[in-house]
Amino acid sequence: MGYRTLLREHRPLLSIAFLAMFSSSLGQSFFIGLFQAPISEHLGLSVGQFGTGYAVVTLASGFLMLHFGPKIDWISPRRFAMTVLLLLAGGIALLTLSPWWWLGILGLGLVRLCGQGMLTHLGNTLAAREFTQLRGRAMGLVSLGIPLGEAALPPLVAVTLVWLAWQQFWWLFALTIALPWAWLLIKAPWPNAPGAKPTQRDTKGPHPFRERNFWQLLPLLMSLPITMTGLFIYQAQLTDALDSSLTVYALALTGMGIAKLPGALLGGRWVDKLGPVRLARLYLFPYALAMVIALLVGGHVSVWALMVGGGLAMGAQELVASGLLIKLWGAEHLGRVRSALSASMVFSTGIAPAVLGGLLGAGVTFEVILAGMLAFIIAGWLLAQPVLRVAKATSE
Repeated sequence: MGYRTLLREHRPLLSIAFLAMFSSSLGQSFFIGLFQAPISEHLGLSVGQFGTGYAVVTLASGFLMLHFGPKIDWISPRRFAMTVLLLLAGGIALLTLSPWWWLGILGLGLVRLCGQGMLTHLGNTLAAREFTQLRGRAMGLVSLGIPLGEAALPPLVAVTLVWLAWQQFWWLFALTIALPWAWLLIKAPWPNAPGAKPTQRDTKGPHPFRERNFWQLLPLLMSLPITMTGLFIYQAQLTDALDSSLTVYALALTGMGIAKLPGALLGGRWVDKLGPVRLARLYLFPYALAMVIALLVGGHVSVWALMVGGGLAMGAQELVASGLLIKLWGAEHLGRVRSALSASMVFSTGIAPAVLGGLLGAGVTFEVILAGMLAFIIAGWLLAQPVLRVAKATSE
């Protein structure tokens, strides 16, 4: 069964998951970054104060994911989506209308939690849990919602803000995505609640942070988002070290967005044919090769290699992660385990810029940092091998 058949036979469910991924753009860093200056001015915050507030609400959203994310394992997906969307709307209202900075920051926190956190969690979990034989292809299609937002929204914002205030754009965008959500919530057939709510003392389900397999797998799955965050945040130092330019970097970002498409679609097909374990051993290779090119060659080609290699790997990242989590802990516990992984991602990508900034401040060259990133990827790959052998031997 190919992508066309999948779309024809499962369009409602795929539409729900895809719209969840696209709607998550409201809470993604790239989207909020487009409005950093007007938001700071509206709330009366300096750039440093906005950055501190952003870091605090991001880390707080990671903790809240641990509490609210697992609920998708026993709450009806329709009810889960309605709750998240209502909280997201409340966050947008606080962020755009509040005259007090602390309420605005609270709104930003709700937007981050419900956008980047819970809507992404909803889309990935539905696609991974509700499909069995075609899970890879389904997740590949659904995951395209995020690069679509990354590609379409920045130029749309740049054009629209000529006529609209930033608050009006937020309201217009929220209303635009609310219309298809309303139709899907009323008309679409939603899956039932997957299981019963566990008791307070329930010990049958997995406890990822207490399990060695989870900790051994974590570096492999975190190496890409951690290192890419460093390349995004310190792009000026990266281009200077590689003897390139920010103009080339900006163009290469477009290449990264385009590379996510084959990464997701081909990755989905390969997950179905090869399984997530084999793909887990291969999907970081383009990115690791790009690191080697950057260290040995330098120049504009290295910036392009890092962005395109990173884009290919990023397109397959969620397919690999969800497939491995289901192999190891079962689809019925996917919400709980994905919440632990998502929270770990939030914490690590929040701390990584501070660590890299400290290294740069201490005089460590970016070439040494790139070598350290490559070593981190290799170490994560080696550490995960015993867990991947367990996953290979485990039936779904």
